[in-house]
Amino acid sequence: PGAFGGKLLTSWPVWLGLSLAFLLGLVDLRRPLTLATLDLLVLLSFGVSLLFFNRAEVFTSAALAVPPLVYLLVRTAWIGSRPRARPHVPLPRWPVWVLAAATLFLVGFRVGLNVEAKRTVIDVGYAGVIGADRIIHGQAPYGHMPVEVGKACGPAASDGEIRDRIQANGRCESANPSGDTYGPVAYLAYIPAVAAFGWSGKWDSLPAAHATAIAFDLLVLLGLALVGRRHGGGRLAAVLAFGWAAYPFTAYALLSDTNDAIMPALLVWGFWLASSPAARGVATGLAGWTKFAALALAPLWLTYRTGLSPRRLAGFTIGFAAATLAAFAVLLLEPSLLDAIRTFWDRTLAFQLDRDSPFSIWGWGQYHARGIPDLASVQTVVQVGTIVLAVAVAFVPREKGPLELAALSAAVLLAVELSLTHWFYLYLPWVLPFVLLAVYLPRARPARVPEPEARHAPPASAPEPAPGAAR
Repeated sequence: PGAFGGKLLTSWPVWLGLSLAFLLGLVDLRRPLTLATLDLLVLLSFGVSLLFFNRAEVFTSAALAVPPLVYLLVRTAWIGSRPRARPHVPLPRWPVWVLAAATLFLVGFRVGLNVEAKRTVIDVGYAGVIGADRIIHGQAPYGHMPVEVGKACGPAASDGEIRDRIQANGRCESANPSGDTYGPVAYLAYIPAVAAFGWSGKWDSLPAAHATAIAFDLLVLLGLALVGRRHGGGRLAAVLAFGWAAYPFTAYALLSDTNDAIMPALLVWGFWLASSPAARGVATGLAGWTKFAALALAPLWLTYRTGLSPRRLAGFTIGFAAATLAAFAVLLLEPSLLDAIRTFWDRTLAFQLDRDSPFSIWGWGQYHARGIPDLASVQTVVQVGTIVLAVAVAFVPREKGPLELAALSAAVLLAVELSLTHWFYLYLPWVLPFVLLAVYLPRARPARVPEPEARHAPPASAPEPAPGAAR
């Protein structure tokens, strides 16, 4: 109990309270019976799956996570592909200051729980600290995680396992042998906090992991506020920031001290700068080399408002390439670049493509002998469909505004999540910003082409109107 998110957050009074705040804060109370309200309820329905997960009924929890993923995928794909202008944006009518005050309270509540919590950092956050420490000391993270072999240097855990071992560097460290499965940015992001707080070598309270999780959580919130301010003014900014702060699963990730806010932070800020092809390229590259799922956005973000313009395509490509080179510079820390590339592949993509997991319906094949269905063939169809979708949205619809970009980004990321063998609730923050944008962002109207000037010219004998007069 409490292994993910902590016992207080996952207690049902707190969880239901957050869920109710999320719903009441974002629903349009004047028009509650809308698809937007259904969208919010579906986002919250993952809590039903979590209930079964917390009771260790993982087959039920995995099955219950599929319908809301499918609904949100279809819904966001529909929003992003509709040619007609949206007649009504269902923004809640709470005063902006109320939403802002509620957001500040929720931020303080979440950060306070994070700071006070001890030993809540799961293996994902611990891996980020280890990787940053390795980079600081001149090693790439890949192939250099602490392992469970070597001389014991600490006590046995309750299950008899001894995690603290003398590693190849001669230091007593807590093992995390599969911690090097993420992109290099997932470790580079922890460097400032590790440089500031250090690392004891043990899987202790890990203040650097707490600091990094809090920092990127706040960066997402700030980025959403800026996006809302740009595309809808102060009300939309308050709505989007509140949505992130009130959604229970963003707190779930924050209080697990994972790296799952890094990718959406990079994408949200890239969305804010989406008018620049180079900025989109940098954001896509950095996000993709944090969590590989974001690489599926590259075709969509490449062609957004650029079409096949060589100059604009070049701007995105240069930005993406620059971000990639900066991220993979960590491999140059190794004596052999070729060996480092091979190790990176084996420890990341190869590992993830070959892993089993009971936390999605696609990983049930390993239990087929016990009567659990093997859905591997269906997963292949879903994965092919995900690739087709990622490519298709680069060209359809032909004209895209910010709403289309947000909605189709959500659809692609949801399709990737739906196709994963290992899926978990910590991945919901990846898509939440773009689902909220799909629901609340106004559709940009096409620019009106001015009529010929001669049709508006006054007769030759007409007097010139006074400055400021109505025409």
